[in-house]
Amino acid sequence: MLQKPRVRIAHLAGPTATIQNTPPLVTSNKARLRAGLAPLTGPDGQPHRFDALRAQRLAAPAKVYVEQFSAHPLEVDAAELYGPPDGYIGADGSFSPERRAPEDKPVYEVELTPEDGLYPLPYMATQADGSAWDEEMATPFGDDSRARQSFFPDGSRSFEEIDRLSIGIEGQASVLSEQADIDFFRVLPPGGWKKGVPANLRTDKGEGDIPPETRGKDFNAYKPYHLSSAPTRPALAKATNDTQAIADSGEYDGLIWTQGSPQVEESAYWFNLLIDTDLPICGNAAQRPQGQISADGPKNIVDSVAFVRSGIWRDEEGRNRCGVVVIQEQQFFAAREVAKADARPGGYVATGGHGGILGQITHKNDLWLTYVPAYKHTWCSDVNLSKLPQTTRAVTGTPDALTLVEVAIKDDAGKLLEAAIPSVSMIKEGSFSDEEYGFAADDAADLKALIAYKLSLGRLAGFITEGLVPYGRLPSSAREKLLERAVFSGLPVVRVGRGHAEGFADPAPLAISGSNLTATKARMLLMACLMKFGALPVAADPANPTPEERMSTIDAIAMYQQVFNTH
Repeated sequence: MLQKPRVRIAHLAGPTATIQNTPPLVTSNKARLRAGLAPLTGPDGQPHRFDALRAQRLAAPAKVYVEQFSAHPLEVDAAELYGPPDGYIGADGSFSPERRAPEDKPVYEVELTPEDGLYPLPYMATQADGSAWDEEMATPFGDDSRARQSFFPDGSRSFEEIDRLSIGIEGQASVLSEQADIDFFRVLPPGGWKKGVPANLRTDKGEGDIPPETRGKDFNAYKPYHLSSAPTRPALAKATNDTQAIADSGEYDGLIWTQGSPQVEESAYWFNLLIDTDLPICGNAAQRPQGQISADGPKNIVDSVAFVRSGIWRDEEGRNRCGVVVIQEQQFFAAREVAKADARPGGYVATGGHGGILGQITHKNDLWLTYVPAYKHTWCSDVNLSKLPQTTRAVTGTPDALTLVEVAIKDDAGKLLEAAIPSVSMIKEGSFSDEEYGFAADDAADLKALIAYKLSLGRLAGFITEGLVPYGRLPSSAREKLLERAVFSGLPVVRVGRGHAEGFADPAPLAISGSNLTATKARMLLMACLMKFGALPVAADPANPTPEERMSTIDAIAMYQQVFNTH
């Protein structure tokens, strides 16, 4: 049988990633009883039957004796097929190579060493005050100084646990290391070193010490829940620059990005639009933390490694023909269409009503690619990082006094600037939304204020409206009127249908049709287009544009529309 080559893969740690999270480290009953603490009990008041076993390292070699035929209840049914045990354990607990009494237990002798890797063992740690750990916090609802972290600082530990403890269909471990060599990068990590980490403990390829890191800036996690944080809009610049640099390094055959399950669809589409590479990029997420019952993350990661290694993504010239994919529950989703529909394994769907699942990996690990995207992506995207200008124009001022100003998109090295990431808001409206009959001056005052705020920023900005299905128009005449003024103030507006529309939003002279994109995906594409084309022309009086100004705006919108039709 033809053996596939080993590949080299870069793992990029993303924020709020359940796939790189674990259940809380809870002090075991074995440790509680030794410390004289009350044991964990069930609803009946009785101590738990078993301790949770957590992956940990041995500090010194240990010899253990494993009872023969204890790995499966039917091993003994085929006892004649087995070789002899290593010896016997007597009633006094001593080992002997020979059976000394009928009640002696046949055993295998195993030498465990620290070099073997992680072992599932009871968690023996207690708090500094001698109490037991029951959650992430030393003090319930305390400040950050009283918090432990359940999220990993990068992918190395989660990948090691998968490789060491997960069992493949053939009954073997090493399901990752047998396929690939993997390097780990902390792009927007879910866990951080609050006291800093010295260079000798780093697992990524950076140099020097990492200074103390701050939750909400350097790393983002959703637990402990009262301290949860999410990455800001400017963080997209770092994600873009780091990912592009890793893809450009020439050291890797593919990239894997892990992120929180509700957000991975947005980042995957952003990379699909911005990253100029012909390498495969796989997004992974999980609905259950690693180590929890029926954790889904490990399989998703293993499947991404298999996808990169298979080469099934290559076109005739060896380039990635699939764009960025999100691989969940053995299915390959196109980044443009994938969306999380529910918090359960299998809770991802293809939106838009016209495909979006490109293939799958079977229960026997055979990979099949059945479709490839018709839309532009990565190396052929019209809005990827290589094709963005150095500068463009944004609108600034008040609604009654607007000017266009030059804004930088990339620095001299071609890196995306944080200030270049556009400010795009989503507006959703249902029926029966106008406050009064007719058009009242105070209708949609909130939107009026939001438009004024966008204009004051001196930053690239725009709006997504999620309206009627599939047309995209808002039912509110007051809001539509305000948005028309926003367009003539230089702020582009994209229309999409609500939810996961299966139809295409109607084209309109003064609004960009978001086709069958969801609002969240349309937002990412508008952000990319703003950096490509800049603000729309500004009318002298946005409330009363001249025919010439109207045509100039329509022509500018057409450039946006062309990208929305093809990406």
